[in-house]
Amino acid sequence: MFGRNNQDQRTSVQNAAAAPPAQPAPAPTPTAPPVSAAASIGESVIGEDLSIVGEKITVISQSRVKVNGTIQGDVNGQEVIVGPSGHVIGTVTANYIQVDGVINGALRGASVTLMPSARVDGDIFHQKLAISEGAQFDGRVRRPQDSSEITPNLDAESLKGSSGQS
Repeated sequence: MFGRNNQDQRTSVQNAAAAPPAQPAPAPTPTAPPVSAAASIGESVIGEDLSIVGEKITVISQSRVKVNGTIQGDVNGQEVIVGPSGHVIGTVTANYIQVDGVINGALRGASVTLMPSARVDGDIFHQKLAISEGAQFDGRVRRPQDSSEITPNLDAESLKGSSGQS
């Protein structure tokens, strides 16, 4: 009565019946396993057999640094992990710091974790601090008022100018 007649409905039903059956959706293609956060940000490793020694040394990483060897100098990174055999003589600055080894120097991080095997001789500047039972720590703990005190400098060019090198 209002713009549709029975002939139009019969035609559309007949056309639908004549159409080939819908193909099942293709099986999803296998995808790579999910990438962990560690793999997505990258990781640099200072091996147990490696020692970095010198004057005014600064190690900078835009991602994660795992120190299993010895560094006599400062370490800056998004994330710094000092492994059980790791030893840093200098300041460690990162958004996240985990210590399983030895640090002789200051720690500056938004989140600092001292594991049971940690040995730290220096001050800790932090927003969040966790010290596991068994960790050894000799120094002062302070929450800075200004977050720039715990922000790592990840710009190598800025350090080149301040150290007198070209």
